Amino acid sequence: MCPIRPEEMSLDPWNVTAVAQKDDRRPDEPEAPTTQTLQAPTIPIPQTPVVQSLQTPPVQSLPTPAVDPPEAPQPLPVVATASEEVPPVRTIVLDRPPAPVAPPLRERNPLREPMRSTAGPERLRLDGVGITYAGKPAVKSVSLSIHQGEVLALIGPSGCGKTTLLRTLNRLTELTPSAARAGEVLLDGEDIHELPDTTLRSRVAMVFQQPNPFPMSIFDNVAFALREQSRKRPRRRELEPLVVDALRRAGLYDEVHDDLDRPALRLSGGQQQRLCIARAIAPRPEVLLMDEPCSALDPISTGVIEKLIGELRRDLAVVIVTHNLAQAQRVADKVAFLYLGDLVEYGTAAQVFDEPRAQRTRDYVRGAFG
Repeated sequence: MCPIRPEEMSLDPWNVTAVAQKDDRRPDEPEAPTTQTLQAPTIPIPQTPVVQSLQTPPVQSLPTPAVDPPEAPQPLPVVATASEEVPPVRTIVLDRPPAPVAPPLRERNPLREPMRSTAGPERLRLDGVGITYAGKPAVKSVSLSIHQGEVLALIGPSGCGKTTLLRTLNRLTELTPSAARAGEVLLDGEDIHELPDTTLRSRVAMVFQQPNPFPMSIFDNVAFALREQSRKRPRRRELEPLVVDALRRAGLYDEVHDDLDRPALRLSGGQQQRLCIARAIAPRPEVLLMDEPCSALDPISTGVIEKLIGELRRDLAVVIVTHNLAQAQRVADKVAFLYLGDLVEYGTAAQVFDEPRAQRTRDYVRGAFG
């Protein structure tokens, strides 16, 4: 079948005409009648009114004028109103000439003053004591004396040799292999290096910066040193009066008397430190060394320890290392100021803090460095 040529077919959708192809009939076939064209009725299509959208006329952007950088605001002139006027100077008539107020007298600390007594016998004497670590000097030729009934405070910035000097008094520096000592330390006139270390440390006891109770009961902590010094192991009822006395002197017995078998590690930090003090003083030493005993305690526990120091110094000599100058003023009778291993100044607490002789001491106690 041949394709229909474009001119032989109308593409009007409303006027469809069937056109016969002349090429499709035989030559002897009569001509077919002409097909009538069916005209489709015209259906009026309603015209939808066109709604013209109201368009907003475009806004013409105005050229931006050049703006200079903002200047700093100028302060407005202060205009004094009538209500803010300076009041007039008032004249005060005195019946007598004014006298200047005298400066208040320096009050002595009540914690230390009522318990102050004359110094007792000399317990420790240091003559030219020097300590070196691997050849580097930590303490340089220190000479001073420590008496019973007095509290000696060692002050100075960190690294000046305070703790090294303190540990030398009961030969703890010997535990460091690189340490070497020069000079003499005499306990009641006897060289401490001629005494057995256990005997020396029972006579010169020490309390450290951090509380270090043993993992045992309160009673056994205090009785530990008493048992170690006995030739035969004493019974509990024999040790109980000595333990109770040490706890009373340390100010702890009233808080723990109902349960002395309680584990010591369950006590608070301040109670643990007082337990360590009770353990140290139980063998009745002659000297008590304290290396910053209140640095890890709260203010209330610190006050209790300071009061305890004032009571203990009646029976023994106390040497304390502290960075707290206010604490040294409260508890110390004598003060030794060390700086880079040198003993810069040694004297009474009032003299060192109020009228220091050395300029370096004056700068330190006034807070110029530390």
